[in-house]
Amino acid sequence: MRVLTKWKDLPAFTTEQEEVEFWKQTALDPRLMNGSMLKNDNRDSTTITLRFDPRMLARIKRLARSRYLNYQSMIKQWLSERMEKELQ
Repeated sequence: MRVLTKWKDLPAFTTEQEEVEFWKQTALDPRLMNGSMLKNDNRDSTTITLRFDPRMLARIKRLARSRYLNYQSMIKQWLSERMEKELQ
């Protein structure tokens, strides 16, 4: 399987089938997604406090590190995905 490491290497697809075949053979490098998130843009965010069991937080941080993500961004992504699922 190929790994896409640069956005500029993403081809322009002419058909949906062409895109399907491309993604069957290609994976995204997780660092691409991390680099695409807005950084230090706190205009529309609110700080909250969550309490986690230290072992759970350590596991979350390890998982985030393995995906080249900031653990807080990964938690926000999880919450966003779950919220979308709940709203369906």
